[in-house]
Amino acid sequence: MLITQTFDIDQPVDQVWKFFDDIPLVASCIPGADLREHVGDDEYRGDVTISAGPVKLEFTGAVKITSRDDARKAIVLDAAGADKKGRGAANALLNVTLQPLGGSTRVNMSMELAISGAAAQYGRGLVQDFTAVLIDQTAGSMKLRMNAIAEGRDPMDVGAPKAASGLAIGFTAFTKAAKRIFARFFLPYTPAPSR
Repeated sequence: MLITQTFDIDQPVDQVWKFFDDIPLVASCIPGADLREHVGDDEYRGDVTISAGPVKLEFTGAVKITSRDDARKAIVLDAAGADKKGRGAANALLNVTLQPLGGSTRVNMSMELAISGAAAQYGRGLVQDFTAVLIDQTAGSMKLRMNAIAEGRDPMDVGAPKAASGLAIGFTAFTKAAKRIFARFFLPYTPAPSR
């Protein structure tokens, strides 16, 4: 499934690009992620914990920069992890491109996500809604941390999302799913045009 997110930050593109060059800092914006172990050229290892109601998944894995284009301000991260209890796996390909907007920058993110095992059993719609909420929270944390850097503060002291957990994320994902169901059953049916 493909999840996209775009946000603007009131900072020049070169300054925002420096932020995306620090992979542990970028990863720290993802709720429940801790990828601080540098294991090689452009590769980091760590954990991601996600819990939603009775389901708690703890992934261990690695993130590798597979492409970095300084001229275009584009970076591609490939992440793969397995649940510590052997209940599934996740693979994600994150593409980030920066677009200068005068003195500010537009950040375009897209993530291709594949989940197998326990998390996948909840259905594509719910997993997609849950992932969209996580991406929104990640973008919010990135903005807070970039602003902290611009103000000379420690970015690790602000905007740190807690482990991705239940109520807020689950409620938002449930609300999105309920809206889809409501639209499917209660909006007027429009037949496809005949040929």
